[in-house]
Amino acid sequence: MPSLFPDEVLEHVLVFLTGHKDRNSVSLVCKAWCRAEGWSRRDVFIGNCYASSPTILLRRFPKLTSLAMKGRPRFTDFGLVPSSWGAFIQPWIEALADHYNGLECLRLKRMTVSDESLRIVALAFPNFRSLRLSSCDGFTTDGLEWITRHCRHLTELDLQENEIQVRGVGWLTAFPETQTSLESLNFANIHTPLDEYDFHSLYALVTRCPKLTKLKLNREITLEQMQRLLLQAPQLEDLGTGAYNQNLTWGRLHELQSSFRRVRNIRTLSGFWDTVPMCLPTCFPICKELITLDLSTVALTPADFTKFITNCVNIQRLLVQDSVGDRGLFYVGRSCRQLRELRVYPFNDQSNVTEKGLVAISDGCREMRKILYFCKQMTNAAMIQFARNCSNMTHFRMAMVTVYDPDCDTKQPLDEGFGAVCKLCKDLRRLSLSGLLTDKTFEYIGTYAKKLETLSVAFAGDTDMGMVHVLDGCPVLRKLEVRDCPFGDEALLSGIDKYESMRALWMSSCRVTIDGVQFLASKNPNLNVEVIRDIEMLHHPEYVEKLYVYRSIAEPRQDAPPFVYIYSCT
Repeated sequence: MPSLFPDEVLEHVLVFLTGHKDRNSVSLVCKAWCRAEGWSRRDVFIGNCYASSPTILLRRFPKLTSLAMKGRPRFTDFGLVPSSWGAFIQPWIEALADHYNGLECLRLKRMTVSDESLRIVALAFPNFRSLRLSSCDGFTTDGLEWITRHCRHLTELDLQENEIQVRGVGWLTAFPETQTSLESLNFANIHTPLDEYDFHSLYALVTRCPKLTKLKLNREITLEQMQRLLLQAPQLEDLGTGAYNQNLTWGRLHELQSSFRRVRNIRTLSGFWDTVPMCLPTCFPICKELITLDLSTVALTPADFTKFITNCVNIQRLLVQDSVGDRGLFYVGRSCRQLRELRVYPFNDQSNVTEKGLVAISDGCREMRKILYFCKQMTNAAMIQFARNCSNMTHFRMAMVTVYDPDCDTKQPLDEGFGAVCKLCKDLRRLSLSGLLTDKTFEYIGTYAKKLETLSVAFAGDTDMGMVHVLDGCPVLRKLEVRDCPFGDEALLSGIDKYESMRALWMSSCRVTIDGVQFLASKNPNLNVEVIRDIEMLHHPEYVEKLYVYRSIAEPRQDAPPFVYIYSCT
């Protein structure tokens, strides 16, 4: 059916749709709407770099100005996928540079970025403004220097948890003296010392950028240097501190505390490299105004953490290490009533938090939406109480330090606890399982978690029916990640008609065979079915150690390394 509106009218209307899901839905109405949506879209997100191709991207969205892309599977972060697996940005950059020079924003995660890629970005796109790299590798500070020296309109340079080869700080001193547009600078994980000249360049940059609202420093920045920067940037809203471990006199600590009183706009605070507890009170003046507090890099004792967190009454997002213990989480529940997201990371192999901390959080923080909780033990009763108190949860991720651990009180599986989360939290979008679990948990997931989009499973289940329950019962499932579970070919093939509507399936250390993989590939021409070969496969060649399945509208990739074998329907 032809569109009732001219393309020009549709484009003006579609400008008001900014969400990717809404945009995708509109493009499915008819060919005319798809064409108009493509011409009007400026911001494009690709969840898997091999799900499409540069040619398809440029044909579909000829006027894009912002590209966000993810590369390697998430399990790369756990060492299960070598960095040499692929996800190279170079072909995409070359295609954009050859056919279109309007790119302004590039956001990449878990991709291989070369210095040559950064050089092309710096020279080929005259209006380039924003570069955000997260968990990427393959580049050095020489590549960053191309960006800082030549991108005269740069507003954002955000480098988060990348593997960067450091070759000095020339990238930092290369900002031109005319650079005044910077709004966000994050170099927290570039660990290189700054001499006085280097710091002077940073100081001058911060001074001449009045719109700078986000500044995240590395651990080489001293407290005294941070104080000088604060005095020049009272407009800061997001601060990542440098080293917080100097033995300053009480007078100097008081001066630093006074400096914090002048930056009352800060709402996000992180950093705290190598913290000495006696330095923490210097930032107390801004604690009441904080919305996000990231203490994931410092192992605070329950006593030191309690002194800090009781000042942060308006916190909505909190990241900590489990060294704070159940006692620290008790004070979070008592003080941070507006908390919406909590992440508790492991300090070592012996976690210091239990089900008591989870209950304390749920009793006090009824507005919780997301939680990541590493713990040493758990009970069904605690999870049931948590689900009742925090029924608006959208993300529930729990990880126990010991696999197959049951309810620490009853010694029963944790099925009922996770079942309560699925049943009572109607808007649950993401779920990670841990502990002793049977197929009953997966039955609960399939029955109640109708909005679930991402499920991560490890060391759980009894039979293939566990995975079958999930694939049959979760209609909007987009990502399924399975590790060390007794799921074989029957489980894999039960989703044969569903994988094309999902973004990706990951299975490792399960019971899938080569025959099952070949059958799946033969029935699904729009799927890329990759087997990542390990040394273990030499001993059990019939089993697949690592399987990665994803839909694609492009041809199978040509850059697969020798340890990756791609099965197709041909």
